Parts: sequence; structure tokens; C-alpha cells
Amino acid sequence: MGKMTDRLMHAWNAFLNLDQERVRSPDYGATYGGRPDRVRLAINNERSIISAIYTRLAIDVAAVPIRHVRLDEDGRYIGDVRSGLNDCLTVEANIDQGATALRQDIAMTMFDRGVAVTVPVDTTLNPKDSTGYDIRTLRVGEIVQWYPAHVKISLYNEKVGRREEIILDKKFVAISENPLYSIMNEPNSTLQRLIRKLNLLDAVDEQSGSGKLDLIIQLPYMIKSEGRKQQAEQRRRDIEFQLKDSKYGIAYTDGTEKITQLNRPSENNLLAQVQYLRGMLYSELGLTEQVMDGTADEKTMINYHNRTIGPILTSIVEGMKRSFLTKTARTQGQSIEYFRDPFKLVPVAELAEIGDKFTRNEILSSNELRQFIGIRPSDDPKADQLRNSNMPQSELGQETVAPEPIKVTSTRATPTPAIN
Repeated sequence: MGKMTDRLMHAWNAFLNLDQERVRSPDYGATYGGRPDRVRLAINNERSIISAIYTRLAIDVAAVPIRHVRLDEDGRYIGDVRSGLNDCLTVEANIDQGATALRQDIAMTMFDRGVAVTVPVDTTLNPKDSTGYDIRTLRVGEIVQWYPAHVKISLYNEKVGRREEIILDKKFVAISENPLYSIMNEPNSTLQRLIRKLNLLDAVDEQSGSGKLDLIIQLPYMIKSEGRKQQAEQRRRDIEFQLKDSKYGIAYTDGTEKITQLNRPSENNLLAQVQYLRGMLYSELGLTEQVMDGTADEKTMINYHNRTIGPILTSIVEGMKRSFLTKTARTQGQSIEYFRDPFKLVPVAELAEIGDKFTRNEILSSNELRQFIGIRPSDDPKADQLRNSNMPQSELGQETVAPEPIKVTSTRATPTPAIN
């Protein structure tokens, strides 16, 4: 009975307690129809196919996890560091974004603005007083002005619900420049030229689809005097009125009048130029049509990750490493690294053979392979050991080598030859 009473006293329901919450805090802050902290692409990028390229690249960058790790003396991965920075990189970056959303936000800002800055908003200590602080929250901002040792950043302030401009030290924030800046962000780069051609093509399409008839009426008399011009203008208005107010768009003319229609599709090479620039942009970015539609094979995807995604992730990681980790932390083996799963691109038919080679050569244990496949770990203690199951094992878990066969020599005395 006591447990039931305690449960009723401390129970809470979002709908039943809604009025009490409103009385306590009537003002929740600024309100928006959409998320105010989202990346807003430039108009030229948002209205063209460039946004599809940005989104594809950003999703692939965000799919690779970034972690705060510890390395040994040879630079090999030992394990993750339990810190607030690692929680921001792997679980929750801020109240609005998870770790994947943060990485995608960084990538989209890099592509659209050329430079992205990752700002530690909340820290355990004041960075001006001590370098031994830990990071609690991270947000991505845009640099609006550069100084010798500082930057002015447009950053979303979650306390007030709007973007604000603040000036911070360069050594405190992680600045990541787009490694493909000369291809994507330069004023005369391939991508910017493609954007201008697409805008021209859109203007031509809007003009051709504006609903104009583009008619020329040839009247049976010369139009040189002012009276004839007024008569021709009146005739033009009559035909326009007939076509506009007619149910089926039908008008009548005199037998001596001749009408020529000009709204034929204009021949230009804009579409060919757009296709040429798009192919050039794909080749410079390491993209293909198969990568965009998801039909690329393993070799194409590996080349795409090595040439395009890898440099972008390296720029992001290096910016965080040089700003978020002190020299003492780097000396102690701390680092920020990204880890790409190589088994994502492996077909299921080849996975069994690869798993056999990794376990036979004692590179991965059985439970580590089961984790890549998505199967829960086995309870068998042998599944966590690096061992070759094809070899016989002793009770201590060491491989036993079969003894070599002993060669037996005959001890029978040989007869002594007779001496004559």
C-alpha cells in the first residue's frame, strides 16, 4: 500500500501537469516556426542542384565518428578518454544537436561559407584563467570578420534563442577551412561558374514559361502616320482582349492580316555548358553519378572517401586537435581522431572470408567481428581472445605444436665380411 501511495504522489504526466508548469514559467523565450540554429545556405546554393551535392558530402562526412582518444608512444589507438569533449563528439553536442548533427553542421558550413568554426560554448573553467578546462557544449558558427589573433563569429545563443556576434581568440576555437575551397568557394571556381550558368538557365525557363504568346501581327497597310499607329495599337488591343477573355483562347482576324508566332524554343548552349561544368565539378570533387545515386561499387567508394571525405575530416580533426588539446595533453597521448568503418563497403558474400582471415591471423577477436556485423557479443570467454581456431590449443590458450616423429635407427649388428 505504501508503494502505491508513493507512486501516486510522485507520478507526473505531461498533459495533466501542463497548467501547473505554465503558472510557474509563463515565458519560455523567443519562438520560431523552424529551428533558428540550422544552417541557412546562400540563396544561389539553395535554389540549385548544388544543395544536393552539399547534402551528399555532409551526410558522408557526418557518418564517420570523431572521438577524443588516447594513443600510445607509437601513435596507436588505446582507448577513448572519458571527458566532456568526448561526450560532445559522440553523444550530445548541445541542447539542440547530437554528435552526428554537429558533424553535418560543420561540413555544411564549410561547403557554404568556406570556413567553419567550432566554438566551446560551456566549459568547466574560464579559458582565460586556465588551460585545464573541459568542454561541456559545442556549437558551429560562421566567421564574419577576421582579426590578427581574434575572429568575430556569428553564433546561435541558446539562452536567448537567436544568433549573436561575439569576438573570441583564435586559439580557443577550432577553425576548419574547406580543403576544396578553390573548387567550391572561390569567386571564379568551377562550382561558382556552374551556379551562374544554372541561374541563367532558370531565367530562360521562367521567361519561356511566363504565359506570353509572343505574336507579331502584320497589318495590310503601312504604319507611318500617327493615325495608322493608333489604329494598329487598337487592333493589337482587340486581339489581346479576345484571347484573354475567350474561354478557349480563340480570336478572329481579317483575311488580309498575317500573324507570326515567336514563342518557339530558343536554341542556346546553356544546357550543354551546365552539363559540361557539372561533369568537371564531379571530377574535381571526386564524385561520380554512381556515388550520388548510391550505385557505386566498392573501389569507387574507396576512391571517393580517400580523395574527398578524408581531407575534409582531416581538416575538422586537426582544427579541434590544435585548439581543444593543450601541448601537455598531446604529450600525454591524448588526441582527436576519426574512425571510418571499412566493413561498411564490404558485400555480405565476402564478409565471411574476410572474417576468417582476420581471426586466423589473430588481428580481431570473434566478438569484435560480431560487433561489426551487428550481432551481440558471445558469452564464450574464447570469443574475446585473439586465437586461431584452426590450430589446436592447450589448456593455457597457447597453440600446441605436434611433436616431430622420432627417427628410429636399427641396432641390429651387421655381419662381418669373411677374410680369406
